[in-house]
Amino acid sequence: MLGIIIGVASVISMLAIGQGSKRSIQNEIGKMGSNLIFVMPGNESFRGAMISSSQIQSLTLDDCKAISDNAKYITAISPSVNAAGQVIYGSKNSPTTMQGGNLEVMGIRKYEIAKGSMFTEADLRTSAKVCVLGQTVVDNIFEKGDDPVGKMIRFNKIPFKVIGVLVEKGQSGMGQDQDDVIIAPYTTVQKRVLAITYINSILASAQSEDLSPKAQQEIRQILRTQHKLKETDDDNFTIRTQQELVSMISTTSKIMTILLAVISGISLLVGGIGIMNIMLVSVTERTREIGIRMAVGGREGDILFQFLIEACMISFSGGIIGILIGSGISFVIKNILNWPITISTFSILLGFVVCTIIGVFFGWYPARKASRLDPIDALRYE
Repeated sequence: MLGIIIGVASVISMLAIGQGSKRSIQNEIGKMGSNLIFVMPGNESFRGAMISSSQIQSLTLDDCKAISDNAKYITAISPSVNAAGQVIYGSKNSPTTMQGGNLEVMGIRKYEIAKGSMFTEADLRTSAKVCVLGQTVVDNIFEKGDDPVGKMIRFNKIPFKVIGVLVEKGQSGMGQDQDDVIIAPYTTVQKRVLAITYINSILASAQSEDLSPKAQQEIRQILRTQHKLKETDDDNFTIRTQQELVSMISTTSKIMTILLAVISGISLLVGGIGIMNIMLVSVTERTREIGIRMAVGGREGDILFQFLIEACMISFSGGIIGILIGSGISFVIKNILNWPITISTFSILLGFVVCTIIGVFFGWYPARKASRLDPIDALRYE
């Protein structure tokens, strides 16, 4: 039974890891907003190649305003300007990213204020040097227990006043630290940090997840009109929705789960071959017993059924033990390694079905060989 036990336990644990990872990533993306829409400069067909400066600068505040004024399926929209750099406080410093947005960026990106406050419309108009810190930035540059609100920090040598701290979000499903961020008014990042007139991207929220495709098409038409593109011209921007990201990750995760299950299934195949070999040896060793059974009235079907049941019981018993061990391994991985684990009913049913099939398939040949023994030869066998 050992081959069956190892095979089933492997299948159960591998499927649990695959399904758990998939669900965890979907949940993390859901926390970011399942109706989130990204608008980025440059056509996606050229995204892997060098993008010209005109394409990088193709998104402006006027585009953002046009979408806000004309899009019916959008509930919130924010220009986004990002800058990578070094944040400094006292003798401590740390590399991080400053994200510039308007007041609606908090709702779009599902951010919440844990301490202090968010910047205001007045801060946006005056390009005020104020910011809100993620928890990782706080931990990296402040001493434990210090209150960062009201303190002055520097980002790329530019002083900023800390007016708030974000609620901790942890790592994303793709391993990115969502708390290693500084939020500031986009006007401040645009004018004082990067000294540019364009914006890096546009973030928007559709009315609902179901309406995301309509919102995406609506934004595309508005931007094509705004950029004065002809019907034959390619888009000089790229629009992405969270649904596309979820679909892509789900497909990748599904392929990985299938691959893990196939690798584990090799153990089941080896276990099935082991059952067949053991039953063939059993037929040879029990030849005289088979002859006696036939001599006292046992029919060919009775002998076939007896050996087939024995093979199935070996397989079925190994399957039950394998399911228990596989579930145990999954819980150990979850509690010790803190990996996301999901044991589905499908994987348990799959274990039972596969074990039954293996028992019947690999037990049939030895059982058939036993049932076709000549009773005279079997009785004479020593």
